[in-house]
Amino acid sequence: MSVVGFVGLGNMGAALATNLVRAGFTVVGFDAAGGDRAPGGVRFVADIAAVAGAAEVVVCSLPDGAASETVAREIVAADGRVTTHVVDTSTVGPQAAIAIAALLADVGVAYVDAPVSGGVGGARARTLAVMVAASPDAHDRVAPVLAGLSDRVLRVGDRPGPAQALKLANNFLSATALAATSEAVAFGLAAGLDLATMLEVLNASSGHNTATDDKFPNHVLTGRYASGFTNSLMAKDVGLYLGEVAGAGGPSVMGETVAHVWARFAAAEPGADFTRIYPWTVGE
Repeated sequence: MSVVGFVGLGNMGAALATNLVRAGFTVVGFDAAGGDRAPGGVRFVADIAAVAGAAEVVVCSLPDGAASETVAREIVAADGRVTTHVVDTSTVGPQAAIAIAALLADVGVAYVDAPVSGGVGGARARTLAVMVAASPDAHDRVAPVLAGLSDRVLRVGDRPGPAQALKLANNFLSATALAATSEAVAFGLAAGLDLATMLEVLNASSGHNTATDDKFPNHVLTGRYASGFTNSLMAKDVGLYLGEVAGAGGPSVMGETVAHVWARFAAAEPGADFTRIYPWTVGE
């Protein structure tokens, strides 16, 4: 397993593929956007079939469930396929994970549900949380690859689906915190407070959250707005969360409100960094 395949070399995928290279793996990669996306040390190949013909374990970092299913189907159809395990770090939702796992299982390929949280910065720092749900055999087989991705691998289930559920819950909380913090900061500034002072006090108080200790200090206060995660992806994730909640018959009062906010932001500024929700909120 010295060779690992990687499909999807966007912001997160490129960081994760680089981690595998630094961990000593030979990484064979593909991205539909072309070879310019391949980070140093990754051998770019012509298509997904070439990845499936070169690596027993293939890692995916893709935008949604439709993309993950398309890649899975191409792996299934690949002539000369040697792939036996697919590690999907994408956020696709529980139902998509279950369906993709069944599709791969038909040809004897195991699916490892492994969404990630912590942003591109977390990936580069190896502090990214990798939530893993897979059979014990599949988990043990890909454990070295998971360890190559990050130093924080957290097992949450023994079948595909639960890791996706946890990732959606996590992103809903993250989306809620960032949207709510944007409104709270706007209120504080209107009352005459200084932003840096607000963040210092909030981070020492009960209002502390990931927006006050990361997104605002590193992106809003600095004006960088470069987390590497788009508002369109966050809107997609919160929408997936809301759909899963509806299917389970759970409460969704907050979910509907937060989903509406992110859908409006993504429609107004499609593809913007998700930390730009603050200036969008202020500008309304």
